[in-house]
Amino acid sequence: MDLQTQVMQDVKVISNEWRKSDYLNAGDVFVLGCSTSEVAGEKIGTAGSEELAAVLFDELTALQAETGIQIAFQCCEHLNRSLVVEKETMQEQGLTEVSAIPVPRAGGSMASFAYKNLKNPVVVESIKADSGLDIGETMIGMHLKPVAVPLRFNQRSIGNARASVARTRPKLIGGQRAVYDRETAENM
Repeated sequence: MDLQTQVMQDVKVISNEWRKSDYLNAGDVFVLGCSTSEVAGEKIGTAGSEELAAVLFDELTALQAETGIQIAFQCCEHLNRSLVVEKETMQEQGLTEVSAIPVPRAGGSMASFAYKNLKNPVVVESIKADSGLDIGETMIGMHLKPVAVPLRFNQRSIGNARASVARTRPKLIGGQRAVYDRETAENM
């Protein structure tokens, strides 16, 4: 099986696991960090591929259309891990736009492809996402809300890259007397 077909199958499995997880809600922000170099089996930042980015983009935007999430595509370290989002997302989330246009060698192939293919793309400095997918250990944690909860999906790779998924939950505050679920609180 060729790499593009493998990547398509892998990302479809992860997308289906997200659908079944019930963690994606309309309006939620979903951050994607992706090294297409790692997907291809190479060292991060050395063999980017917009062809592989296209395969990932197609499946993830299908997930977006179905669930109503807003995807933020993380750039590489050369653009300080800024993110490509739709202008509407920037406005709704009150994000800060920055002046940069991602290209494969400065921003990464995934962010570059997203910038070229979103309807009204902008680059923002940071975001606090509700969930995310990290393909190739691109360090999306800085863009997740506290408290991040790793999920253990069955599909643990996309192509040759490790794939990690996470959701977030509200912080648990209080102490010994605190109650965290509605049912318990109603029975008190």
